[in-house]
Formats: sequence, C-alpha cells, structure tokens
Amino acid sequence: MACVRRKVRKRRITSVATSGRASVGGTIDSRLKDLGIALPAVVAPLANYVGSVKTGNLLYVSGQLCLGPDGRPVATGKLGADVTVEAGQRAARACAVNLIAQVKAAIGDLDRLARVVRLGGFISAAPDFLDAAKVMNGASDLFVDVFGDKGRHARTTIGVAVLPLDAAVEVEGLFEIA
Repeated sequence: MACVRRKVRKRRITSVATSGRASVGGTIDSRLKDLGIALPAVVAPLANYVGSVKTGNLLYVSGQLCLGPDGRPVATGKLGADVTVEAGQRAARACAVNLIAQVKAAIGDLDRLARVVRLGGFISAAPDFLDAAKVMNGASDLFVDVFGDKGRHARTTIGVAVLPLDAAVEVEGLFEIA
C-alpha cells in the first residue's frame, strides 16, 4: 500500500492510501506529464471530514483549495478587489490539480476515471464581481485538457465572502469510476 505525506503550514498531514492498487502509469499519467503537471501529495482536510468518499461507482471529492506545490495558496484575497481574473484562473487550475491528486489517491489508476460528472467552484469575490465563471474556466479547461471528452462536466460557480486560509478559489468534484 503506497502512502504519501506532506507538511503544510504546520498542519499535520495524515497518510493517504491508494486503495491497494498500484498505478500503472497509463494514458492519463502521460497526458499529465506532457502538460508538465506533477501531482502533489494530497493535503489532509482542515477540519472533521475526509478528502473523498466513494459510493458505488461515484467518487465525491471534498473542496480543494488553490494550494500550490509549496503548500501555500496560489492566490489569496477577493476576486475583483485583490485578485485579477487571470490570477483567479491560475488558482482554479491549482484546485483542479489538487482534485486530480485526490482522485488518484482514492482510485490508484487515473485511467479508471470514466467521467468528470460535476465541478463546484467557490470564488472569494467582491460583491460586484461578475466574472466568477471566467475564473472557474481555469479548472474546467484543465479537466478537458487532461481527460478529453471524459473531462467535460456539469458545473456550478458561486461567489462567496471568504474561504479557508483566505484562498481565492476552492473547487469540489464528482467523478464516475469505471
């Protein structure tokens, strides 16, 4: 059973098992490599919940903050006040990378992913910010780039007052597993 550990801002990170399956480095791993994406170790939840839950052939992944490889948020503050749309898109992309890492930790081989069903985006935004959907495209575009047609999904994007760690973006996902 493979385990990964990572420290982030003095929080204790727990071990995450890959369901006893060894990753075989298939097509999706090749796409990630071609895109220059190295999946990070998954980050332990900030509170009393789990990173993902598999029921039947569905995998629900808890909201992932826009943490970069160093464990710090890629963007902090509010879209439309402190953060540009372009920086928000980079933050949403970082959330998507963290979601993919959670999926891999849960199922082992990313080629088992049958479909990205839905993404939910939470954008920390000033009250008059109207481009939350453009920000969320940073995550949506990455899922299509990585998974092709299997990455096309339903989506909800919501502007919120604040997110944990003052992160600018958080994204959750629902996935169908083959």
